[in-house]
Amino acid sequence: MGIGTFVNQPTKSASASIRRVKPANFDLPLLVITIALAIFGLMMLYSASMTQYSVTAEFSTDFDQTPTYIILKQVLIMIVSTGIAFFIARMDYHLWRRYALWVMAVAIVGLVAVLIRGIAILGSARGLFGGSVQPTELAKLATVIYLSVWLYSKRENLHDIQLGLFPLAIILGVLGGLIFRQPDISAAATVFLLGGLLFFLAGGDIRQIVIFIIAALLVGFLVVKFTKTGQSRMGSYFAGLKDPVQSNYQVLRSLEGIVRGGLFGEGIGNASVKVTGLPFATNDSIFAVIVEELGLFGAVITVGLYGLLLYRGLKIAAKAPDSLGVLLAAGLTFWIVIEALINMAGMVGLLPAAGNVLPFVSQGGSNLVMSIVAIGILLSISRQASESGPVAEEWRSYGASVDLRRRNRRRRVSRARRS
Repeated sequence: MGIGTFVNQPTKSASASIRRVKPANFDLPLLVITIALAIFGLMMLYSASMTQYSVTAEFSTDFDQTPTYIILKQVLIMIVSTGIAFFIARMDYHLWRRYALWVMAVAIVGLVAVLIRGIAILGSARGLFGGSVQPTELAKLATVIYLSVWLYSKRENLHDIQLGLFPLAIILGVLGGLIFRQPDISAAATVFLLGGLLFFLAGGDIRQIVIFIIAALLVGFLVVKFTKTGQSRMGSYFAGLKDPVQSNYQVLRSLEGIVRGGLFGEGIGNASVKVTGLPFATNDSIFAVIVEELGLFGAVITVGLYGLLLYRGLKIAAKAPDSLGVLLAAGLTFWIVIEALINMAGMVGLLPAAGNVLPFVSQGGSNLVMSIVAIGILLSISRQASESGPVAEEWRSYGASVDLRRRNRRRRVSRARRS
């Protein structure tokens, strides 16, 4: 369903539209895709963890445990998270309007606590409770939930820069600044990217969007120019683009495994790069293990699963009964897919190595919990799906579509047609 469908709906009250929506079953395709990703992730994590070199002592407290400890811990986290997600899926997603502020407050408290008492991971203070809890992952989820609720409540005033762009910049500045102080540049960039996408989807004025993009590019340039982390990552990235042999060690070993994988791979459990020093084989670099063991075929399957998740998530957004459902569904879907894209592109040298995990596949309790919770919210929205999607009144602030019609000398909103 395209944007034009939203603005062509007859004008009705949002509350009346929501009342007429009958609860439906969960979106079965999304559920199947998520289960497939989870099972595939457990299989590949088990393969990647069956070596003492898979996780370094600097990164994880699991280093001295038995080989099965990592997979058993991941299974336990997945079971608990699934229970939470099932409860969330049964909720009315409009209740997030009540809880959004609390979610954001908990995320900010967690980010502050990391700066004060955080456990250092590769020089960055990112974890609490022995490094097992990373508030940054909650902050990403909180960004989508809070901004969706906030933009929904301000949708009539987003054309005003004092009520639109300025408050958005403050919200993103606080979150991004706390994350950047860890430092975690990739997570801070993800938060800003999600904020920009949601502002656009909510109908932000095109001039404000341009200002936002210019400001984001300027901040990115300053980060790369004047921070050691930025200089190091971008320096190795550009060197790798010119000559792959000059890539940083992690990307170099990842490329080695990918080349060995060929078309159909070496077979599950037979990857050699994971036992010869591939950094973080169960975390950031698990995509390299997948491609070496399953080849190009495995890479296509992995990318295809995330592509299907993107399709179903946007389908749920298109059928949501109001713009709050659209923003939540689209934001959560884009978040998961963006994380996956950054991880996979970083492992093949197309993007700077960012430290993002592969959702549902990589080891990591915090990201797994938040990703499954996001799926729970998507299923909640799908239960209240409307065949016609959001009504026109919900989207009359969608400036881009309306402006295109006006410049073509057409009516701002199409008249309602009889069936």
